[in-house]
Amino acid sequence: MVPFTERVVQIISGIPAGHVMTYGQVARAAGNPRGARQVVRVLHSMSAKHNLPWHRIINAQGGISTPSDRADKGNKQRDLLEAEGIVFSSSGKIDLNCYRWFPEEEYI
Repeated sequence: MVPFTERVVQIISGIPAGHVMTYGQVARAAGNPRGARQVVRVLHSMSAKHNLPWHRIINAQGGISTPSDRADKGNKQRDLLEAEGIVFSSSGKIDLNCYRWFPEEEYI
């Protein structure tokens, strides 16, 4: 595993229940500010293998990003987040000021 991927896995693994990070935020913390799409790739290919809390990664607007043909996955993500106490607005967004998690300095 390349160092960036290792850091992404480590960062996502460390997000506590009831908190979220954005794709771009994870990428920046892992050392590649332009690596949000790589974070998506890591989530897609390694979530099951590393038991990652994939549902805690959202977009920069505080929303869930799923393709239109995968609405079931978006619903599952929302259900998992709500089960952790995260509240969505009527427009389907999460208040990042309230729920965003910032990793320890060791990642940055």
